[in-house]
Amino acid sequence: MRDFSTNIQSAFAQDSFTYFVLIEVDLPSGTEYYTSYHSDINWDGHVWLADGGIFSYDSPNFSSVVDKEAYKIVITDIDDYFYSQFKLGMVGRSIKVYVGICDPTTKKPLLDTDLNGISDIMNLYSGRVDSPNIDINWDTKNAVLEGTSPMADLDQINVTMVSKDGMDQLSTTDTTYDRMYEGSETQIAWGKI
Repeated sequence: MRDFSTNIQSAFAQDSFTYFVLIEVDLPSGTEYYTSYHSDINWDGHVWLADGGIFSYDSPNFSSVVDKEAYKIVITDIDDYFYSQFKLGMVGRSIKVYVGICDPTTKKPLLDTDLNGISDIMNLYSGRVDSPNIDINWDTKNAVLEGTSPMADLDQINVTMVSKDGMDQLSTTDTTYDRMYEGSETQIAWGKI
């Protein structure tokens, strides 16, 4: 169960409240920080840009294959910035989405941590870019970042190499497959300690 800060609990008790999102995207050129709030926000040691071009964002949803969490972010790409980043490689890069609430009276973002150490900003989604693409139509050109939780679905089309060398391409610190090699055998007693 999620714990809410005292500020957030107070805001939820109001008849209505305003929320905003913070989106952190790991790009080949560096991490970018965007917000849907109408002005820049300073939080967690970063400036979250209001004019970053967030076009739309989804609510997290679950796929029907293995109940993995999926998320879609659409960012306007007028100057081909995301297009150039996509060409450098985006699959497997991190996406984080946070949600915040505005103070019902002042309409300013609540960005504090309460006495119990619970932040006013809540983690909404954390995953990896699964299928980036550029959507061009007559009116707009958008970068579409579709993220999924780290576990891929069973009917995945983009093949991930599940071997020690394959994992080293994604992360040199991941030792999941270090002890798995051809000819090795392990007995697993499912459900037993």
